[in-house]
Amino acid sequence: MKTEEQARADIVRLSKSLFDRGFSVGSAGNISCAVEDGILMTPTNSSLGSLDADRISKITRDGRHISGDKPSKEVFLHRAFYESRASTGAVVHLHSTYCTALSCMSDVDPQDCIPPLTPYVVMRVGRVRLLPYVRPGDARAGEMIRGLDGQYAAVLLANHGPVVAGKDLESAVFAAEELEETAKLLISLQSVKLRYLTDAQVEELVKTYGSP
Repeated sequence: MKTEEQARADIVRLSKSLFDRGFSVGSAGNISCAVEDGILMTPTNSSLGSLDADRISKITRDGRHISGDKPSKEVFLHRAFYESRASTGAVVHLHSTYCTALSCMSDVDPQDCIPPLTPYVVMRVGRVRLLPYVRPGDARAGEMIRGLDGQYAAVLLANHGPVVAGKDLESAVFAAEELEETAKLLISLQSVKLRYLTDAQVEELVKTYGSP
């Protein structure tokens, strides 16, 4: 595990990269990263494009605010992944355009809303569950993630956007980027008949590379 100083620097660097490339706008989105004695989290109403490493919020594993600015109101989403999925070392929640668009579509399969279009979405993201709408900051969103018993590394919040967990910050960010790119492909290809990976091909990927 990286030192807290390294983790803070990584959050600033990767958050700015996401912001600069349009994965978040304004003060949308929030990111967290586990450290030895707690969790670092982007502050509420902060822009991912201009974070101050020293002002990043730090909370205990049970959600108590230790230092820095007040944590994101979506702290429930992050804690739910840390508590229900043992491999979680970081969580990324974005309002990225295509994932959010997909989360607004009425004909998406809530059990598996990102079909296996490419090997990389299988390898880096896995199956994605669509969760029912609740208002931003509602603790019920965290309860729904806990209810998945750690079986998913990523979810789409209906009419809201993606939440992605990873073993470390880089993995979570890369998976969130892969998820957005796949959503972009799915929406761009709506008017044509698609060829998805077969169950056997997905099984081969999981057997070779493991699950996210």
